[in-house]
Amino acid sequence: MSNRKAHAIEILSPEGPLGRSPKRLAPAPELLTGLRIGVLDNRKPNARLLLESVAERIASRTGARISLVAVKGNSAVRCEADLLDKLRAEADVVLTGSGD
Repeated sequence: MSNRKAHAIEILSPEGPLGRSPKRLAPAPELLTGLRIGVLDNRKPNARLLLESVAERIASRTGARISLVAVKGNSAVRCEADLLDKLRAEADVVLTGSGD
């Protein structure tokens, strides 16, 4: 007879709980003519320069116009609710998302 004791084995799964489903982007307009372009600067280095330059180019080629250039409080957090409301009210299309 053996003096070995039975040991329980615990098996852990590396799979965590599922997160929320990703949000879907709004459908892109077919034409930009006459639409208002908003720019949301996320405070990354050169983000404003890049986004405004792209917005100006789009506006000059499509007949859209830049209606708002806004700045988020911090690049590491989501956009403030009141600023999102302002973008919804004053822009039909918003450019944002510059990374390092």
